[in-house]
Amino acid sequence: MLPNELVWSYSSATIQLVHLFLAKVYIMRRIVITALLGLALSSSVGCFIPAYDADPAVRARQLIYTSEDLRNLREEWHRFWFLDQPDHMNPIRTHGGIL
Repeated sequence: MLPNELVWSYSSATIQLVHLFLAKVYIMRRIVITALLGLALSSSVGCFIPAYDADPAVRARQLIYTSEDLRNLREEWHRFWFLDQPDHMNPIRTHGGIL
């Protein structure tokens, strides 16, 4: 027989707190796993939902529109940041407007 100070006895309140803590850990683990699974599935949505039409003629038109948009994006970027304007630090002064 062990002495009383070496015997661990837990009250029912302590056991309930441990069960509550484990339940919260389980719920949080389920939420994190569900979020990670949703993130993994949403990143590969192009496989399940095709980005372009199955008809070759329509798909070609969609690809042309997409490539035109990407080509125009660079010009829009230069226009937004005023990179298409003449450089005023040049030793030769340019007008920059319609001559």
